[in-house]
Amino acid sequence: MNIKQSVIEFMTVFAVALATGALVTLAWNYFGHGEMAVDWETAFSLAIMFGIVLTWTKSRKETSDEYGQR
Repeated sequence: MNIKQSVIEFMTVFAVALATGALVTLAWNYFGHGEMAVDWETAFSLAIMFGIVLTWTKSRKETSDEYGQR
């Protein structure tokens, strides 16, 4: 996987994880506490973590497939 593909993969995973984290914290705060608030710190932390880990694992999988390893 080249650098351009890695950046696109990271940004895609980051955007999906950020949106999901924001919606989940919004729903949690609304239904659990009765207020409409998004916990952006948690949403960004999850998005960065998932972006790095999932991009890295996909890169490693493609590299191992390229060399015929498991």
